[in-house]
Amino acid sequence: MMSPRAIVIGPPGAGKSTIGRLLADRLGVTFRDTDADVVEATGREISDIFANDGEPAFRELEERAVDTALHEHDGVLSLGGGAVLSELTRKRLHGHPVVFLSVGLAEGARRVGLSTARPLLAGVNPRATFKALLDERLPVYRSVAAVEVATDELGPGQVVDRIVADLAALSG
Repeated sequence: MMSPRAIVIGPPGAGKSTIGRLLADRLGVTFRDTDADVVEATGREISDIFANDGEPAFRELEERAVDTALHEHDGVLSLGGGAVLSELTRKRLHGHPVVFLSVGLAEGARRVGLSTARPLLAGVNPRATFKALLDERLPVYRSVAAVEVATDELGPGQVVDRIVADLAALSG
């Protein structure tokens, strides 16, 4: 059975896609993103799924996409920000090299621009919504992560350097 070399998790704006691609390049493996897998499988944008079918329907699609990717992909895998909210997904991640990219409220808000392209941040007060999301998910991210890298003060290359060193230390 295949198993990813690294699984990248974190909130919106943490840099999962950017860092995931750079990490894959550094490790000489391929990159896969479960959000892209959901879009490809359904032929619909995530914001459309949220708006028309609701978050639970999206989470079900996401859960399946993560399960499939964990069995098919041996490179770097990036999960959507809310994928770890699924208890089943958290169980499936157990024993995998999960890397949590953490980001502070101010930096995360700056990076995402609190755009409506992100369904969970659309609304009256996106900054308050983003803070609530960070507060709710932080313990969940930490519960599944083998490695945590704070990204606020680091450039993408520095984040990748830290991940590579931390993963090497894990495998001893």
